[in-house]
Amino acid sequence: MTIDNVNITKAIEDAEEILKNNPNLSSDVKVMMNMLLLVIKLLLNKAGLNSRNSSTPPSKDPNRDKTKRDKSTKKPGGQEGHEGTTLTKVANPDVIKHIPVDQSKLPPGKYKAVGFEARQVVDIVISKVVTEYRAEILADERGNKFRAPFPDEVTRPIQYGPSVKTHAAYFLMAQLIPFERAAEYMRNQFGVTVSQGTLANILKEAHALLEPFEVLVKDILISQGLLHADETGINIGGKTFWLHSASNEKWTLFHPHHSRGIDGINAGGILDKFKGILCTDHWKPYFKLSCLHSLCNAHHLRELERAFEQDSQSWAKEMKDLICSMNKAKNEANGMIPQKDLDALLQSYRDILAKGEIECPAAEKTGKRGRVAQSKSRNLLIRLKEFEEETLRFLKNPTVPFTNNQGERDIRMTKVQQKISGCFRSFEGALIFCRIRSYLSTCNKHGMSSTEALQILFDRKMPHFLVKPAASAE
Repeated sequence: MTIDNVNITKAIEDAEEILKNNPNLSSDVKVMMNMLLLVIKLLLNKAGLNSRNSSTPPSKDPNRDKTKRDKSTKKPGGQEGHEGTTLTKVANPDVIKHIPVDQSKLPPGKYKAVGFEARQVVDIVISKVVTEYRAEILADERGNKFRAPFPDEVTRPIQYGPSVKTHAAYFLMAQLIPFERAAEYMRNQFGVTVSQGTLANILKEAHALLEPFEVLVKDILISQGLLHADETGINIGGKTFWLHSASNEKWTLFHPHHSRGIDGINAGGILDKFKGILCTDHWKPYFKLSCLHSLCNAHHLRELERAFEQDSQSWAKEMKDLICSMNKAKNEANGMIPQKDLDALLQSYRDILAKGEIECPAAEKTGKRGRVAQSKSRNLLIRLKEFEEETLRFLKNPTVPFTNNQGERDIRMTKVQQKISGCFRSFEGALIFCRIRSYLSTCNKHGMSSTEALQILFDRKMPHFLVKPAASAE
């Protein structure tokens, strides 16, 4: 590592060499100096981490470069060939306002109407609509009364309708707005006064209505050939819990648990029964599952970058370039690399690992009991060697992706929720969030908007892709 043209790595190596070979230093001084050098290494390693060589998000990169864009020669607005969303006139406007000509301002003469020029203004009218159901009551000659039945969904003297529930759930679950702000917006914009308790009850209703959805999607995910899994920390009542995800490009299911490990993974009732290929980021508990595995190479690329930048491992730079070229070769071959080329790539992979064994040898045992701690670069080298099949499964199987980005994208909105709304007050709240977010994510993946999905839900229906076709009559 070099800072202000000073090779810090070389300076530390020189200091370690002096400590090792200088017989005039006492053992106490050597211990103290070695401890100081260790602290310096740890601080330097931490200071050198960024989004390119670790899981640090780009927003937290120190001294992030903000490159200034060159001034464009193109005209502002959409470019030629771009499919825009230009506002267009409608054939049947809701309101028509005629504007007559003020003939008093015209020259004297006779005039007749020959047409008009139309301009349209698109606006939004938000209003509260109260529908009163009046069930007729009939009485016979004996005084017995008979009342017409109300619709099944009308159960109280006054209640909120499906649209109010849809908007409330949309603000809370799709836009992740806190309860207080959602209630304020509905009061100010719609003229509908709802308490935070009522909002919570609306979400509980949605959670109950989605129980069949969760059961169905569990069965669907278990039967898939490829899944992505990931987990992220969530705050429930001030304590750290974990939100687990199992998903692919069409289906999503979340669940919360107090454990990040295998107990939390199995609690979802999916991955413990799954027998396909599971894409993960090498969280070790996943390997206790009885399925095939595929490792996220985006993580490998960042770790290889760190090994090259901070530990000066040249094999890591070669491996990063090779893995990138493997991905490029697969894309250019539409997922089916010729066997000859595949064998050559695999041999290059193993040759680089063999070079790494020489450049990054295992740490020697110092006499202490227990396993010898290895450097991060050494651990990465061992992992790439021992998990070659899982690392390169994307290369051999056209259906396996290069990264676990699908799983990471699916849980990203959970982080947004934690930033906006803070913690969950209870485990029940986390359960409600997970089930409703699973439903919205799945609907979005099938091309259905969150608003439409919630409207269908509160109408006591299910989206078309979740309704099993009726068996044909024989």
